[in-house]
Amino acid sequence: MAEEEINIEEDAIALEDSEDATATDYGIDNLVDHVISNFKKSEDYRYEDELRWTRAYRNYRGLYGPDVQFTEAEKSRVFVKVTKTKTLAAYGQIVDVLFAGGKFPISIEPTELPEGVAKDVSFDPQEPEEISGQSEVVSPYGFPGDGLELPKGATEKTLLDRLGPLQKDLEGIDNLKEQSGKTPTAITFSPAMVAAKSMEKKIVDQLQESNANKHLRHTAFEMALFGTGIMKGPFATDKEYPNWDDTGDYNPTFKTVPQVSHVSVWDFYPDPDSTNMDQAQYVIQRHKMSRSELRGLKKRPYFREEVIEQAIAEGENYVKKYWEDDLTDYNQENYVNRFEVLEYWGMIDTEMLAEQEVDIPKELTDFPELQVNVWVCNRKLIRVVLNPFKPAVIPYMAAPYELNPYSFFGIGLAENMDDTQTLMNGFMRMAVDNAVLSGNLLIEVDETNLVPGQDLSVYPGKIFRRQGGAPGQAIFGTKFPNVSNENMQLFDKARVLADESTGFPSFAHGQTGVQGIGRTASGISMLMNAAAGSIKTVIKNIDDYLLTPLGQGLFRFNMQFDFDPEIKGDLEVKARGTESLMANEVRSQRLMQFLGVASNPALAPFAKFDYIIREIAKSMELDPNKVTNDMRQAAVQAELLKQFRGDQSEQPQQPPAGVDPNDPTGAGGGTIGTGQAPVPGEQGFTGVPRGGQGQTTNVEQTQDVGEQSPTDQQLQ
Repeated sequence: MAEEEINIEEDAIALEDSEDATATDYGIDNLVDHVISNFKKSEDYRYEDELRWTRAYRNYRGLYGPDVQFTEAEKSRVFVKVTKTKTLAAYGQIVDVLFAGGKFPISIEPTELPEGVAKDVSFDPQEPEEISGQSEVVSPYGFPGDGLELPKGATEKTLLDRLGPLQKDLEGIDNLKEQSGKTPTAITFSPAMVAAKSMEKKIVDQLQESNANKHLRHTAFEMALFGTGIMKGPFATDKEYPNWDDTGDYNPTFKTVPQVSHVSVWDFYPDPDSTNMDQAQYVIQRHKMSRSELRGLKKRPYFREEVIEQAIAEGENYVKKYWEDDLTDYNQENYVNRFEVLEYWGMIDTEMLAEQEVDIPKELTDFPELQVNVWVCNRKLIRVVLNPFKPAVIPYMAAPYELNPYSFFGIGLAENMDDTQTLMNGFMRMAVDNAVLSGNLLIEVDETNLVPGQDLSVYPGKIFRRQGGAPGQAIFGTKFPNVSNENMQLFDKARVLADESTGFPSFAHGQTGVQGIGRTASGISMLMNAAAGSIKTVIKNIDDYLLTPLGQGLFRFNMQFDFDPEIKGDLEVKARGTESLMANEVRSQRLMQFLGVASNPALAPFAKFDYIIREIAKSMELDPNKVTNDMRQAAVQAELLKQFRGDQSEQPQQPPAGVDPNDPTGAGGGTIGTGQAPVPGEQGFTGVPRGGQGQTTNVEQTQDVGEQSPTDQQLQ
């Protein structure tokens, strides 16, 4: 195996492998019983939730459940899948908002008062000596008597040690100060911001490596349909990178990287006494694995390879649940050639572990309970390890579409319109059945007037033979009244109620024929902004319950297992899903307006132009790391531009016109009087000399051509 990118602790507390698990694990059988009993308890608790999910899935697929009974008079079985339309529209809008910036909506920012790393440092390469001599070094630890003295035995952390990722770059600067630049020529650096962006870049790369965008989309879909979306991670896994040498031999590279994944709500069994992940004592994930997938667990850390082979040797043990038939379109085959594997994350009493002969380090014996990760298959422990992450948290995130404050699982869009979907189906079936009846005649035949033995079927051109001399009409046609329009009006009313119950109007997913205020561009914009109110709550739930815990988990993972000094700092995770609710065009316009206001020399010192430039790039869907410079890069760029302008000023200037002897204009470097010479008839045209002068007026020009003025004609 090649050198790992992330170093996982080798001294993790885990159950060792065994060639005969039946003989060696007899002392910890209670641990298996504990996992299975909690699984049964959670399964019984979420039974009502499973019924809600099953009904929501049937409405999405357009399937009638066994609880729907049709009368003999009902011929139509039509199902209008409005639930599918609204669910996909809500899912699409959530995805558009989350990925509006072109990347995973998580960012890392320094805290307001970062500890262990300086927030801002600066130096002035042109600082006058009288100013530098007057400056005093202010201790970040206060002054004697202010109550901030260091305890005995503690050592002050020098400014050089608090530069974080910029320590090597700034270690040779003497006049470095822990403050923002106070002079026009001062250069300011932000070590905390540099560390935050380095950590953000690493986390985004790890999310891309684990296809987090795809998993987040699956989670958003189950949120809209079932009401709850589940994601899992980060957890360490060995990823294989394909590689071929010069001779064509396959020589892959393996790296231990953090992995995140989507977990279906059907496979997630939380603590029944909790309403969110912060209160959960344990969660259990039910896996459906093939032999290859089960053997693939051997590549992950601390799985017991020999015990896995023993579990496989006992054969497949997967039993289908009742709801799986609905998800697979009523496939009634009960036997499945798969293994059922239970993954347990939760608290276990320390005494219980000690009684089961599990070795516990001395430093952990004082804790009343410990968090463990247990994998069970065929009643065999294929993995037992204390939670290696610090702090020990359960690596699952559960985000509700609509928060249900008294239940763990949320409420989805499909459940909100369950009743209106039933009404729309009923009205549409009535309209179709009525249209079928009213589209045909009810035919009444008086056989006493007809010749016996005739075929009574009716078709165009049909001829009936009557009895001779029989009075009256033999065949009568009655038209059934058409009331389908009334049924369709009720259908439209139920559709409007569906818009009200879901908070997702039909015009938001492409309904035509909108009347009233929606007929104008500004009107439809107002309606769309009002309709976005419900989706804002959903995005906020994703930020609070999913993105923020996921970012914090990746942050803790890197801080614990990655020793890169570039990412060390007092940082915090911020979810950016809600920020994308504002249209990029509107946000870009507001940023440009603020930039114009801040360009005023009197207001410029109050604006953070580096942040403004980065946000403008984000609003234009550009990568700010590629199109903008940080403070260090900006200082280097400014110095390069200064040198370039200096080189331009040192180049010889071109001599003015006329100074050059080769100048053909002869204007002597001036511009007055140059241009084209006037032609005859134009003002300034030079005619016959008069009185020694070389110029004549326009009147003189007319006299030269034989024309006389009116005054000359009178004198003659």
